Amino acid sequence: MAGNNNIPSQVDKEQIFGMAEKEMEYRVELFNKLTHTCFNKCVEKRYKESELNMGENSCIDRCVSKYWQVTNLVGQLLGSNRPPV
Repeated sequence: MAGNNNIPSQVDKEQIFGMAEKEMEYRVELFNKLTHTCFNKCVEKRYKESELNMGENSCIDRCVSKYWQVTNLVGQLLGSNRPPV
């Protein structure tokens, strides 16, 4: 069965599944940190209204945007093995 070289073995499948599981855990943790950080920064401790006001919405938009920018920058720097500029 020389034509089956492209079929992943059981070990390969387990490794791929394990990597996908770690990636999902990382993304959930990242989302939870982002939510916690931006909520604490932008939303008043005492709720006055049932929905976010315009200031809170703007703050959350900026916070999430900056959080993703920094996360992407750190990921790029770690991936390139370069010192930060």
